[in-house]
Amino acid sequence: MNAHRIRELLRQVAGGEVSPEAALEHLATDPSESLPFATIDHHRAIRQGFPEVVFGSGKTPAQIVSIAERLAERGDGFLVTRADPAALQALSERFPPVVVNAAGRTVRLPGSTPVISGVGTVLIVTAGTSDLPVAEEAAETAIALGNTVTRLTDVGVAGIHRLLSRGQELREARVIIVVAGMDGALPSVVGGLVKCPVIAVPTSVGYGAAFSGVAPLLTMLNSCAAGVTVVNIDNGFGAAAAASRITHS
Repeated sequence: MNAHRIRELLRQVAGGEVSPEAALEHLATDPSESLPFATIDHHRAIRQGFPEVVFGSGKTPAQIVSIAERLAERGDGFLVTRADPAALQALSERFPPVVVNAAGRTVRLPGSTPVISGVGTVLIVTAGTSDLPVAEEAAETAIALGNTVTRLTDVGVAGIHRLLSRGQELREARVIIVVAGMDGALPSVVGGLVKCPVIAVPTSVGYGAAFSGVAPLLTMLNSCAAGVTVVNIDNGFGAAAAASRITHS
């Protein structure tokens, strides 16, 4: 159930195509559903425009499939993040049409009603190839939320010319997500080149003194570039969710 389908249902009631009683029965579907291991929020799509996203880490493949089945039954589709190989395989077998992104550890099933499209492009800029798992999580999330996504990969500050040669793509983006580990300097560089919002994602990529992402996190929080905001370490999903709210505002 999402806002588009409710609006259509109300239009049908107003036009006499559906009785108020039938509409009430349709809307009376429980807003949440309790399983032994989860309580599914079926009205999340009404409030936020997209159904509840399944965080796969710590869940068994059977649990993930059960939750995904309940979401798919409502016609909302689903997005699973942080799915391990066993969960990826289980979801692929249960839902053959799903889009699997093994690098990003995501599984996406479009709903029966397309989500509202965001305005402009979400550009995902990756400092290094090792940052791709987080970047791909962000990309798949942004796509699931109705956005057009483009990518710039492996354009970190160790070879800054790689980024500077892509100036047009940077300037055309509606929102830019910058994913970087190591020293975490890339978001400041991007933030100094563009006027659109920049969302920085520190990754846990790096040697010992990177402290599993703490060093790039602190660098990004201390950015001297105006308008750079920062999400948690390795949180590609959170960055994409924030970007999507910008493109849908």
